[in-house]
Amino acid sequence: MFDIIAEAVMGFVTNPIFVEYGLIGLFLNGVVSSITPFPTEVTTTALILSGGDQFIIFSTLSIASITGGYLGYYIGYGGNSLLRRLYYKNPENTRKKGRGLFKRHGWVAILLSSWIPVIGDIIPMAAGAKCYDLRKFTVAISVGKVSKSAVIVYLSSLILPHFFPI
Repeated sequence: MFDIIAEAVMGFVTNPIFVEYGLIGLFLNGVVSSITPFPTEVTTTALILSGGDQFIIFSTLSIASITGGYLGYYIGYGGNSLLRRLYYKNPENTRKKGRGLFKRHGWVAILLSSWIPVIGDIIPMAAGAKCYDLRKFTVAISVGKVSKSAVIVYLSSLILPHFFPI
């Protein structure tokens, strides 16, 4: 039974669509995964199992994920200003609403957003919509995304080759 599951997983992970684009595919996947629910773990695993350099994979994944976090922030920031102009008569009052919670606990939410599937993609957008301090956002998103990338690459390179040798 385990052999059938292992073959199915290997067929999925070593599919040429993931390995064919290599690091460029991982970078695009990392950026887009921050605004869509398409995980980077599949592409990362495929590159590691195909023998890619772990440090380069880690670096590419980290940079792409941080870039995707910024993309989410600016989507929220732009959407917020558009909504304020279209729907609200007093934009300053709408900016102040909800800032208190983000001001106190925003960095924790942003830091943990890297680890939360689907809902975590919304948090950088909410930070942009609330005009959260960009310096604090940069530190929190960088620490969260780099730590997640390190764990994904480390665990993938440590565990997966024992179960799915190529």
